[in-house]
Amino acid sequence: MFRVLLVEDDSQIREVIGDYFSRRDQIELDFAEDGNLGLSKILNETYDLIVLDVMMPGLDGFELCKIIRKRSEIPVVFLTGKVREEDVLYGYEIGADDYIVKPFSIAVLYKKLLAMLERTKTEHTEHKILTSGQISLDPLKFEVRVEGEIVDLPPKEYQILKYMLEHPGVAVTRKLLLAVAWGDDMYITERVIDNRVKNLRKKLRKEGNRIKTLIGVGYRFD
Repeated sequence: MFRVLLVEDDSQIREVIGDYFSRRDQIELDFAEDGNLGLSKILNETYDLIVLDVMMPGLDGFELCKIIRKRSEIPVVFLTGKVREEDVLYGYEIGADDYIVKPFSIAVLYKKLLAMLERTKTEHTEHKILTSGQISLDPLKFEVRVEGEIVDLPPKEYQILKYMLEHPGVAVTRKLLLAVAWGDDMYITERVIDNRVKNLRKKLRKEGNRIKTLIGVGYRFD
């Protein structure tokens, strides 16, 4: 069974989601009613995925996500009524894995979280360290090393690098990288991919020069 933490200040939403999830046997749901309590639970408990409301007393969802990303690559999903494109893009930029807008179907929420959890479990099960030059990527540990030193990558940059390491010398379009890292999310633009690749190059140091820009196409990892 997977353990999921829902950080949400609306008691009615907590109750409705909790009731639905309790009648199924694949996700055990824990709750926190604000960002500060959520942070305490995250620091002291073990979870497989975290669902965050954005607007909360104390720490808001964005700030809490930033803290999580400094110490963990656990999947983070925003559950919020903030539907402005800039808010959605910012959520992804700071490391969110998905963005679910209120109002929503609880059945769809459950299936989406379960699919993400199963995918993460599969990635951890298939333990094959990818290496190229001075870069190594360990899918089980969600760990990237450059010249032997650990490099912290947000989940999306990690997914982009992983795909490139698995397909060296192959031209990769921006649309394909969008599908790899974000699925079919309608809010993500190719500009986000370019920014992520730019950040990735910097973090890979000299090895970052191996990510070549193909004008009008996308990228290639040589």
